[in-house]
Amino acid sequence: MKKIVLFLLLLSGVVRAQNQYSVDTSYTVKSTYNKLIKQYPFITIVQAKTDKNVNQISDVVYDLKENRALHLDAFFYKKKKKNPAVIMIHGGGWRSGNKSQMQVFAKEIASKGYSCFAVEYRLSLEAKYPEAIYDVKNAIKFIKDNARKFNVDTNKIAVLGCSSGGQMAALIGTTNDNPSFEDVGFKSKSSSKVNAIIDVDGILAFKHPESKEGEMAGFWLKGSYEENPENWNNASALNHTDKNTPPILFINSSFERFHAGRDDMIAILNQNKIYSEVKTIENSPHSFWFFQPWFDEMIIYTAQFLDKMFK
Repeated sequence: MKKIVLFLLLLSGVVRAQNQYSVDTSYTVKSTYNKLIKQYPFITIVQAKTDKNVNQISDVVYDLKENRALHLDAFFYKKKKKNPAVIMIHGGGWRSGNKSQMQVFAKEIASKGYSCFAVEYRLSLEAKYPEAIYDVKNAIKFIKDNARKFNVDTNKIAVLGCSSGGQMAALIGTTNDNPSFEDVGFKSKSSSKVNAIIDVDGILAFKHPESKEGEMAGFWLKGSYEENPENWNNASALNHTDKNTPPILFINSSFERFHAGRDDMIAILNQNKIYSEVKTIENSPHSFWFFQPWFDEMIIYTAQFLDKMFK
């Protein structure tokens, strides 16, 4: 009986630790649908498909931060023992959203012969930049450490993100092997290096003529540009793009502000003969990835790029 009571006390302590931070629930699929339906009355929310060839493992703990567990959801094609992997980062302005918003996307790509991972990371109400970058890089290391469990080929890793997640994906890919972007406290035998980037409507530069980032970015980056220019510049993937940057696919809406710095980045990639693609989904809003008729088009572009890179 004493052991049971002790266990319950320890469990309640972990639960309290998990809830000692605020959660912004403003960015959801439903709230986005309600905002868009008047302008786009033909849209429907994408529904997940079931595929018997895809295994799912939910809420795998990949790291602990002072009793704060960080989780990922794994979706992997089970017919092969080694699949290319896709790490998926949700959007929400670095402040809202959650990993469940990437599950439909992950299941669809996994069914095409990949191992996909929807990753939880600490948002700006809980932790400021660069902690979220550390979190996702730690998740990549964890996935590589457990490659056999998830049917992963550790030499074929792509990072994909939507909106603010796209910004993060680009930054993670352009800072491969950069020690200043690594969490020295995370113990792993693996590298966080990725071999390809897919940026879905995420900015490449915070301070740029095309960029309109303001309070949301400033909250994550520990101040406005005037208050903290170092973070605004350091968090911009454009400023890290060089000969070591992996190939990248940009999937964009028709809103220019969500690909600020993209063309400048492509110019650097071209100079270094690094492959890149741009796919624009015409007449689509931001957050198009949640809805038909745009979801299927995005899946085609994503799968074609991944196949070209890894198969």
